[in-house]
Amino acid sequence: MNASSTLNTITEPARTLPVYGEFDVVVIGGGPSGLAASVSAAKHGARVLLVERYGFLGGMGTAGGVTNFAGLYGRKNGEMLQVVRGVVDDLMGRIDALGGLNEPQDGMQGRIRVRSYDVSAFKCAADQMLVAAGVQILFHAWAAAVVMQGQTIEALVVETKSGRQAIRARRFIDCSGDADVAQFAGVPFELGDGHGSGLFPTTMFRLGHVQAKEALAAVGEFAAINTLMAQSQARSPGRYNFPREGAILRPQKNATEWRANVTQISNAGGTAMDATDAQQLSDGELEGRRQIAEYFSFLRQEVPGFSNAAIVDIAAQIGIRETRRICGEYVLTGEDILCSATFADAIGINAWPMELHAAGRIDWQFPHNWASDDGRVYNDLPWRMLVPVGVDNLLVAGRCASMTHEGQSAARVSGGCFVMGQAAGTAAAQLGAGQAFSQTDIARLQTTLKRDGVYFDDGKA
Repeated sequence: MNASSTLNTITEPARTLPVYGEFDVVVIGGGPSGLAASVSAAKHGARVLLVERYGFLGGMGTAGGVTNFAGLYGRKNGEMLQVVRGVVDDLMGRIDALGGLNEPQDGMQGRIRVRSYDVSAFKCAADQMLVAAGVQILFHAWAAAVVMQGQTIEALVVETKSGRQAIRARRFIDCSGDADVAQFAGVPFELGDGHGSGLFPTTMFRLGHVQAKEALAAVGEFAAINTLMAQSQARSPGRYNFPREGAILRPQKNATEWRANVTQISNAGGTAMDATDAQQLSDGELEGRRQIAEYFSFLRQEVPGFSNAAIVDIAAQIGIRETRRICGEYVLTGEDILCSATFADAIGINAWPMELHAAGRIDWQFPHNWASDDGRVYNDLPWRMLVPVGVDNLLVAGRCASMTHEGQSAARVSGGCFVMGQAAGTAAAQLGAGQAFSQTDIARLQTTLKRDGVYFDDGKA
């Protein structure tokens, strides 16, 4: 291949790409939003291709080692209820059938509830669910570019082990987490908090051979482990250098295996690592594992129940919380979270509070009425947050949808992602020929979502 070059750049010559295939809907990214989008579109008759860069599905839930579903449960009239339903119920049922789903676990004085799972069971269950729905999957493929025709994406360009290829489709759903496809298509976006930082990422890991009874007594909900960390630092100054205040340590389905959410990855300037910067991402992987080794030493030496523990898994990649967020027809805000907002174009529920991973700490902010036993303590998610500005046949679902930094800190978790993905996939299958997503029939979409099991808190059947 001939190419021209300068000292700092190389110009690649134009080339003709083979077309991998033509589809009704192409979904990019196999995390919760991508799973829900692809299954929903296929079940409503669309020919669907899911493009995933890893050799397995689950997104941050598997590759990032999150190991729990957050934001599925919210409180109404003083009672904790599962308020995110639909595709997620199918997935959890399949994980449970494989013996990999834990009972609900409460935290933060009963203000949150999660369901932890076995990562391997999640991977297998996700495979089963997509195959059963008739979704075609292309693993080990990375979105590289788009081919535009006016305000329409004509084709997605991907890098694969078979080389660079093009994929044609009538509609595309960007569930990449980083809004990769949207930014290729020229959709305006914001990055991080707008002040050079963002939600700090975490490298997750799991521990085995934990003495469950002793560990649960020592760790408590959150406060007890935080106290142990502070006491150890005071007793031996300089011995332990914790990257943030406190830790989230919880048992898995097997109580001798625990998940650990304790690291915090910054860049050389001390701000949140930017996962859209290749060098920062590479450096961050090294830093995450360095922090894990240090924290593991603390656990074995200082925390009852962990003296014989072993690291059984380090996540395949850093757990990314925030990068690009597109500019859409509506921007979900922090005030929408705090005020338990309702929307006429609701597509489902977000039940997670604002969880702002700031430098050295986590700032939790709950809806203003969280202490009340009257009414709902969660917000609607509006359809318009999925509809980007300037591209007619693209939707964006998941943590890169249209939100502010504060709004995204809540709706980025798996519960909200399942909701966004199911709405996006359903709408993509229903949209008429030649229509733009901005012309979606909202009433029809809502009726279909309800029929498919999605929970709406609108008092209607």
